[in-house]
Amino acid sequence: MEKRKIRVLITKIGLDGHDLGAQLIAKILRDAGMEVIYLGKFQTPKRIVSAVISESVDIIGISVLSPNHILLIPEMTDLLKKHDMSHVKVIVGGIVPEPFASQIIEHGVNKIFAHHSTSEDIINYIKQQVTREGR
Repeated sequence: MEKRKIRVLITKIGLDGHDLGAQLIAKILRDAGMEVIYLGKFQTPKRIVSAVISESVDIIGISVLSPNHILLIPEMTDLLKKHDMSHVKVIVGGIVPEPFASQIIEHGVNKIFAHHSTSEDIINYIKQQVTREGR
């Protein structure tokens, strides 16, 4: 029996339209053997959580470059909890200045990857998180 691939949802939240980094990460994760659902830019917390539920993802990867994530990510993590999906890990990449980083970690983001993070850092973190969940 073949083991199910790690399923990662990559998206942009809110009005942040710069998605080149998100597309690059999606390709890198696919090349690493993961199944990637690319939701695209201008997504709402409700639409992201709906996709998480329908696609049975293990990890949500949110790329951020604008400050609207400080309101939208906590809304999304609250919706995950409401739908009993808090086991889904949330990672954020991009530009997240302090004190915003601490605030979104407090609201359920598991890891923030800064601009200096390598693709290996991201791949290894995802594999470790999913392995810990028992797959």
